[in-house]
Amino acid sequence: MKAPAAAAAGDRVLVVDDERDIVALIAYHLAKAGYRVSTAATGTDALDAARRERPSLVVLDLMLPGLSGYDVLEQLRASESTSGVGVLMLTARREEFDRIRGLALGADDYLTKPFSPQELVLRVGAILRRMSAGAASSPDVLAIGPIRIDRSEHRVAVDGEQIELTPTEYRLLLTLAERRGRVQGRAHLLETVWEAAPDIQTRTVDMHVQRLRAKLGVAGALIETVRGFGYRLRGEQARAP
Repeated sequence: MKAPAAAAAGDRVLVVDDERDIVALIAYHLAKAGYRVSTAATGTDALDAARRERPSLVVLDLMLPGLSGYDVLEQLRASESTSGVGVLMLTARREEFDRIRGLALGADDYLTKPFSPQELVLRVGAILRRMSAGAASSPDVLAIGPIRIDRSEHRVAVDGEQIELTPTEYRLLLTLAERRGRVQGRAHLLETVWEAAPDIQTRTVDMHVQRLRAKLGVAGALIETVRGFGYRLRGEQARAP
């Protein structure tokens, strides 16, 4: 499989892990794929590097000493300067709770250790392509009830108030909005939004929808759950911008 097209532009990726061997392995494969790579071994150093270097994506180990990966992720999403960075989280824990917690805090994807370096590179590329696709969307505005999606500026507002979304949350909302009124299966959303094989756990979709609804406030009720299948953004609320 070819390396992600985004690598040709030399996107910067920050790798955060306290295990030197893992950092070296990830950095080698990312650099080989064409990415510019920075590294950090602690949560504090990771936040400093993210604010200073503005990476396109952070590969973040959740089990860091001191300031945990969860804390780093939460602070990345809370800061205006880093809220839009892609995040691929790494965890040695296989419990569903740990994955859900990371996704709920705004991670775009996750891998459990041990992992394939080639798969990591592909997942990095998939996240960056989603981000690029969102930024390059056609320059028009979608309006669904109180929700306005400005595809030219990659912005979302509810009743005129801007809402900060992660790249994956934005892509999920845009997918539902562009297909409003039609039910979108979880497996289909995984393939479309996450560019993932449909056999990956659909809990990923559920957690992102839950977080997206919370951020949209009362407008989150427009995203309907179709039990046993997926989700739909109510089409009858749509209106011209």
